[in-house]
Amino acid sequence: MGEPELNLHLDPTLLAQAQTAGVAIERVAESAIRLALAKADPAAAEARAVKWAEDNAEGIADYNRRIRERGLIGTEFRKW
Repeated sequence: MGEPELNLHLDPTLLAQAQTAGVAIERVAESAIRLALAKADPAAAEARAVKWAEDNAEGIADYNRRIRERGLIGTEFRKW
């Protein structure tokens, strides 16, 4: 399934400022919608987070195993 298109009207000055600053409008809009949904229905947001964690448990476990075995990239450059 492809991503749906949306016609959105924004303040032209605001849009120009965002573009000049290199702000990815699509990502900001998606993040804002996710935040609004989480505020509007916290239980559903929690259910989506739990489902995501369940769906990705194998990958998360593999990532954590690799970090335990190999450490983090760039650790030798840390100053703290």
